[in-house]
Amino acid sequence: MLDYIDLRYKPGKNDVVTEYYMEPNRISFEKACNHVAGESSIGTWTAVHTMNPSIAKKLRPSVFDINKKTKEIKIAYPKELFEAGNMPEILSSIAGNIFGMKAVNNLRLQDISFPKSIVKSFKGPRYGVKGIRKLLKVKNRPLVGTIVKPKVGLNEKQHAKTAYEAWVGGLDVVKDDENLSSMKFNKFNKRIKETLKLRDKAEKETGEKKIYMANITAETFEMLKRAEYVRSLGGEYIMLDILTCGWSGLQTVRDKITHVIHAHRAMHGALTRNPKHGISMMTIAKCSRLIGVDQLHIGTAHVGKMEGSAGEVQDIEEKMHQKKSKQNTPFHSLSQDWYGIKPVLSVASGGLHPGMIPTLIDRMGTNIVAQFGGGCHGHPDGTRAGAIAIRQAVDAKLSGISQKEYAKTHPELAKTLKIWH
Repeated sequence: MLDYIDLRYKPGKNDVVTEYYMEPNRISFEKACNHVAGESSIGTWTAVHTMNPSIAKKLRPSVFDINKKTKEIKIAYPKELFEAGNMPEILSSIAGNIFGMKAVNNLRLQDISFPKSIVKSFKGPRYGVKGIRKLLKVKNRPLVGTIVKPKVGLNEKQHAKTAYEAWVGGLDVVKDDENLSSMKFNKFNKRIKETLKLRDKAEKETGEKKIYMANITAETFEMLKRAEYVRSLGGEYIMLDILTCGWSGLQTVRDKITHVIHAHRAMHGALTRNPKHGISMMTIAKCSRLIGVDQLHIGTAHVGKMEGSAGEVQDIEEKMHQKKSKQNTPFHSLSQDWYGIKPVLSVASGGLHPGMIPTLIDRMGTNIVAQFGGGCHGHPDGTRAGAIAIRQAVDAKLSGISQKEYAKTHPELAKTLKIWH
């Protein structure tokens, strides 16, 4: 078995660099490092006669940093180990068999950095932050939206009416929930037709651009058919559950359609929730930006119902927005030059209500999409009033007025603050 540890090695510009949290299983830390590096590249459990010196020299990864105190290691892989433009293959290597090895009790892929050759092999977002703001004609404030609730159960006309009420109340965006596709009680084609019809009505009545994010998640060819149907009716956006439909499905959709892609992260908690094992949300976010989602759920910076600390979410947001992300941030240590790949718009969603807007903006800024489900539809006076309250809360924050003061002359916000403290 090769020794992959080289603490004198300095990663080069053509290396893929990864950071793992690792807990060995009854073996030395160094031996566990070798198992992880080997299994994710050219090695196996024993010496093999087919391994020749040229392979070992050219393709051997290097464990170049070991921190036993924090149980973190960094590995540099030659770019030749990976097929450019093939995210499934890349992740099958650095996030594949290694999670099932007996050599480790816990292993977590915390961060990744890609070289220019791999970055340039992906298309990245078609629209990104600037393209989305141009489409919606909203320059400086957060985009605000809702998810139709209940998640499933409404028929097509009820769904469309709920969307309409949210739009005329002032929201920019209405989206399907992650588990609404095409059910007996709510067929995809009919829902899209009814909802986009009322979107057009809302735009005429409000004079504002309105967006409907239709969930096309399904088998890959079916997703393409659904995206085309959305386009035929004038829909500019589609939504994908990027983890359940898979990296291949996401790449195909990005390559074949011209819609804005809203990426929902359903199932991410199965990978990201355990701080000692799995894959970090940072890694998922970086891979998603490379492939080309235009906006991505990243969490609410510990404001809403979803797990995820403020610092971690802020760190992810920074790396989704910047041209070159910095090294040694509090939660992740690998820098990334994006080489022209467009920034991704961050989406905050999960348990939000208007009273949380000041803290949300303080932590995540105004360059976000803030989405409210129950925090819109749970308003005592219904969806339209909930949407009005959300816009009022944003206006108050951007005007430097406390919500309590603003609520004195804005009854919709006042009722919200009364029921959600």
